[in-house]
Amino acid sequence: MRAGKEWMSIADMMAGLMMVFMFIAVVFMITMERENKAIRDIALTYENSKSALRAQLEAEFESDLDRWGAEILEDGTVRFKEPDVLFARSSAAMKPQFLAILDDFFPRYVTVLSSGQFRNEIDELRIEGHTSSIWRRQSTPEEAYLANAKLSQARSLSVLGYVYLLPSVEEERDWLTTVVRANGVSFARRLYDENGVEDLARSRRVEFRVVTKAEEKIYTILEASRGL
Repeated sequence: MRAGKEWMSIADMMAGLMMVFMFIAVVFMITMERENKAIRDIALTYENSKSALRAQLEAEFESDLDRWGAEILEDGTVRFKEPDVLFARSSAAMKPQFLAILDDFFPRYVTVLSSGQFRNEIDELRIEGHTSSIWRRQSTPEEAYLANAKLSQARSLSVLGYVYLLPSVEEERDWLTTVVRANGVSFARRLYDENGVEDLARSRRVEFRVVTKAEEKIYTILEASRGL
């Protein structure tokens, strides 16, 4: 009987542990489902916000894009894609034509972004400088990447410094201080033609890209879930 009682105690303990594990599993599944729903809701908000932003930008700039050598991407990024218009060769000095474009573009762009519909949803406004993978002929890939990183950063800073001080955005300068950033991307995000060959001209570009708070919220949820 004693052995039987000991066996029953072990069986009871194992059953209790099984119930604890089942409870933990149920709680985990409920938590994951809540997180997945939260991510879905935020992702839907993100998509709606991006679609609305793109529609507003297209309505504002539709008649200007061709003469600027610009386009608006699916996520609302505004891309200036004519390298001969943007900068002097291997330089961060902006050409007069690009300065004139920025005079026209940026104040109107800020008006759209700072409107009540988008203002509080914007986490960052990134001014990104992009290059091709070309540098000097005898450069190693590493030397070319670092040299282009320096050049792309200098170019994005040149653009930021110019548009930030435009008198036409003075009223929004305090807000711009909190959101606008200059990022040199080097050739990390090259563009390619239909044959998979780098399009050197299209890779040399400047982009204005909005990062919303929805993206940061999703990242926070994912980081928290990794800690479970």
